Amino acid sequence: MNRIPSVDLKDFISNDATKKQNFVNAIGKAYEEIGFVALKGHFLNQELEENLYKEIKSFFDLPIETKQKYEIPEIGGQRGYVSFGKESAKGKKEGDLKEFWHFGQYVEDDDALKAEYPDNVMVEELPGFNSTGKEAYQMLEKTAKYVLRALAIHLNLEETYFDQYIHNGNSILRPIHYPPITEEPKEAVRAAAHGDINLITLLMGAQGRGLQVQNHKGEWIDAIAEPDELMINVGDMLSRHTNNKLKSTIHRVINPPKELWGTSRYSIPFFMHPISAMKLDVLEDCVDGENPKAFEDITAGEFLRERLIELGLIK
Repeated sequence: MNRIPSVDLKDFISNDATKKQNFVNAIGKAYEEIGFVALKGHFLNQELEENLYKEIKSFFDLPIETKQKYEIPEIGGQRGYVSFGKESAKGKKEGDLKEFWHFGQYVEDDDALKAEYPDNVMVEELPGFNSTGKEAYQMLEKTAKYVLRALAIHLNLEETYFDQYIHNGNSILRPIHYPPITEEPKEAVRAAAHGDINLITLLMGAQGRGLQVQNHKGEWIDAIAEPDELMINVGDMLSRHTNNKLKSTIHRVINPPKELWGTSRYSIPFFMHPISAMKLDVLEDCVDGENPKAFEDITAGEFLRERLIELGLIK
């Protein structure tokens, strides 16, 4: 496959059984073959998207001394600001050419989970930053719930199988700023080739060239969304849970051509995580003679900690 398929979530949530099943078939095929889809019909409206971009640009335009007030090293970058070059891809020494912010879960009905997660960090200088981030977080989480319901059907599970694990899940909304490039990068790129840790990732800001996906022939193909589309990919947790039936695809954000070095790039991924207690044990239906069980049993919390250590976010 050398292009990213496009699907419309409105088909899945319609009352038309044929449209719903066609959506399930299309997204299942895409995630088995390339691990990415472009999704229309999501729950983010244009006004919310525009407000979110305005707020995050205002934040990243703040003086570095102001932004660093919101950097909290002892929580491994789980909330608040992470400064330029701090994160590197698994197996890479060079830090990626980016700075970012983390919004986390808004737990309102589970005191134990509320205590487990760090609190969201409030930006004093921008009154609308946190409220807009929360609204976008919840609309992306709602979108992700329906995508996972479609995948549950594809995997011969109950449609609501994932609901219990993603309610109050340890999901992250990460606005990223790739600043202008001021000198020839030696080794670093805006985001080195990597797979995501989580169940699925919903990406805003994949319009324009930059994001590339590696297909199963090892070729890099451009992943460019239409203005009304989110790019959604399978993460390592879901790939592991399905014994690699659904593919977590390696992807990267390349540096722009030299004439565009002076421009910033913004993208906003939503990393859909389950609660830490979810067992990622391989699903029985995903094991057969040709596909023996490929992974040891592990919980989502254990897997996440392993990966954060590999990324250098937890020492």
